Amino acid sequence: MAEQPILETERLRLRPFAASDASTVQLLAGEREIAATTINIPFPYADGMAESWIAGHPDTWRSGTGMICAIDSKAEVRLIGATGLRIELAQRRAELGYWIGRHWWGHGYATEASRALVAWAFERLGLQRVFARHFGSNPASGRVLEKIGMRREGVLRRHIIKWGRFEDIVVYGVLADEFTP
Repeated sequence: MAEQPILETERLRLRPFAASDASTVQLLAGEREIAATTINIPFPYADGMAESWIAGHPDTWRSGTGMICAIDSKAEVRLIGATGLRIELAQRRAELGYWIGRHWWGHGYATEASRALVAWAFERLGLQRVFARHFGSNPASGRVLEKIGMRREGVLRRHIIKWGRFEDIVVYGVLADEFTP
């Protein structure tokens, strides 16, 4: 595969992560409020975890199984979050995921970044479906998914244990012929 593309929106730049982003990733993703809203981000976020996570991105891209992007604010010229796709080309589908640093919540950045990545997935990869999941206790994430045209498809009740507590998982999806960039 060619190099991972850089996607541009009005306010954002979605680019491959660099090793130099590790300290910012640890700072942003290391906040308890970020970990509380995600399945895979731990708390505390230990030294070396960001470096290890970033180091695996090129192999994920080259294997065709994923695309993980740093979300940069053009106005602030800084990293504010991450978005990515876990790609299953044989099934022509991908799972969308994202997190935004707490300071930037409520400004539409997750929506803008997600819309751009989903549009790219349908246009460039020829996928049929993109889906996403969020904790039932995080309805703001559901609003992001609805804003990009995803439909709520169901709830997996008490599906995940996060910090000793059961969490419902809400599933959303959009098909290629339903999506409007």
